[in-house]
Amino acid sequence: MSNTLDPMDLYDVRSELNDDEIIVKDTVARFVDDKVIPLMREAFEQHEFPRHLVGEVAELGLLGSSIDGYDCAGLNSVSYGLICQELERGDSGLRSFVSVQSSLVMYPIHAYGSEEQKQRWLPAMARGEAIGCFGLTEPHGGSDPSNMKTHAKRDGDDWILNGAKMWITNATVADAAVVWAKTEEGVKGFIVEKDMPGFDTQEIENKFSLRASVTGALFFDNVRVPAANVLPGVSSLKGPLSCLTQARYGITWGVIGAAQACLSEVLNYTHDRVLFGRPLANTQAIQMRLAEMSRQITTAQLLSLRLGRIKDKGELSPTQVSMAKWNNCRAALDIARDARDILGGAGISAEYVPIRHMLNLESVITYEGTETVHQLVVGKELTGVNAF
Repeated sequence: MSNTLDPMDLYDVRSELNDDEIIVKDTVARFVDDKVIPLMREAFEQHEFPRHLVGEVAELGLLGSSIDGYDCAGLNSVSYGLICQELERGDSGLRSFVSVQSSLVMYPIHAYGSEEQKQRWLPAMARGEAIGCFGLTEPHGGSDPSNMKTHAKRDGDDWILNGAKMWITNATVADAAVVWAKTEEGVKGFIVEKDMPGFDTQEIENKFSLRASVTGALFFDNVRVPAANVLPGVSSLKGPLSCLTQARYGITWGVIGAAQACLSEVLNYTHDRVLFGRPLANTQAIQMRLAEMSRQITTAQLLSLRLGRIKDKGELSPTQVSMAKWNNCRAALDIARDARDILGGAGISAEYVPIRHMLNLESVITYEGTETVHQLVVGKELTGVNAF
């Protein structure tokens, strides 16, 4: 009997997509196959972000893709998810760049910024002419943003900003940082520009994860921020937390791409690898492990698709995002680890993708809320009790 099902899409999720969503998925998939995958091994090994791809990513309309106007594509949430899935099939580092630019920088400027801020930053960021980063996590810990130490005080019409942020994607290449700080009026967002006196960045070296991504620290020493650079639309933790919800949604899709890349690799390998007189794919043990990978990928696909449809109806709950981020990241990491094991000694070689995806996913399962944080979010929803 011939196999008529797509091994990467066993439940035919593609048939649930509309024409525009299919065009987005296929366009980004071609870009990833042609331009991303061929260079990601070297970028990872050399610990270099392939910045020359930013212009091509922008030309495809992938930056701020869910925003209407301001030179943005105005795509729906499912399309944004598919963008993340295909980009992370190439590498988590490139998806992280797009996620930060779109969900953590452009989103808060669009949602909470003044019209002047939107006009200044959003078109430039959509075209890739300006790069942004998001400053929330601090050196003493990231899972409790209410405990932030970074603070700002009024000084005439300006604000004086002091503090530090850590583990910031795009830190040293960003033209502007959306920084969250405590004030006497609540938590506010500040657009800190790279040339403001007292603002400094430092890249974090010696990473063994997300090596094709820029990660760094932000330092603020009496940085004078004009009132025109303060986001006027929010003065509470709702601001940064709403940004995280946007980014986490994209991550639920992104990790599916990483898992698919690992499954594809081991499917090819186990058909070609002959041990004890037969291909590995002909053994029950391997088939059961491949089936388990497919089960986890299929579950993740259905969760994210449903999540995207809910989001496009404007009915999304952060708890639903936590469920999918928790489930899908755990599934993808388990798949990458098992794929690495199936490859045997070859699994530790960068000639095969699972080790790179596995190392990247160790970061992805941690950032934007650890697995434990998302479990507790769901637990709070079920019991009504805050156990943090």
